Amino acid sequence: MICTVRVLVVEDEVPLARLIREGLTGDGLLADVAIRGEDALWMAGATAYDVICLDVNLPGIDGFETCRRLREEGVTTPILMLTARDAVDDRIAGLDTGADDYLVKPFDFGELLARLRALSRRPPVVDDAVLTVGDLTLDPATHQVQRRGTHIDLSVKEVQILEVFMRRPGEVLSRLQVLEGAWDSGYENRSNVIDVYIRYLREKIDRPFGVETLETVRGAGYRLRPG
Repeated sequence: MICTVRVLVVEDEVPLARLIREGLTGDGLLADVAIRGEDALWMAGATAYDVICLDVNLPGIDGFETCRRLREEGVTTPILMLTARDAVDDRIAGLDTGADDYLVKPFDFGELLARLRALSRRPPVVDDAVLTVGDLTLDPATHQVQRRGTHIDLSVKEVQILEVFMRRPGEVLSRLQVLEGAWDSGYENRSNVIDVYIRYLREKIDRPFGVETLETVRGAGYRLRPG
């Protein structure tokens, strides 16, 4: 099964945050970085992360308060707290504010990766049922795509882009919206990469079936027709 995991790393030590992000992306995960708890609050509210790696010692509101506010705001994403504090009281405090796991610095990166993957595999609160738009279906759990019962072989990135459209059928999405939905915030390419992938998708999900459901809206972006 192919599954892309999106992680929010909340760490104010920039070199460490960069190392963690590079390690995660090198292992095939998508990773964004926030250096303040306040940033983590709006980022977690705006993006559907699979897991949050949250440092306790942050400028502004600390990790405990960040975790508490995330839970108060209805963010149910699994949270791994990362800190140099190894006292039992600190671990209890982290778990009591809503964290799901706790890892003490210094840590082995392999263990961090394993814990993040384990948390990301927990059943999501959001509905991950098979997406259906007209006669096109996509199973987010297995990345299986079908049209009229015929399997369509897509790359991981093509599936991620298609999922962005299938979760918002009929809506006109700008290139930036598609980019933000299928890549992490570290991706700075502003070329025609979206146009290229749209062309790939049309060749696979539309043309063989004699339909034109992935439309270009001139001057605005693209839209997946709802039916």
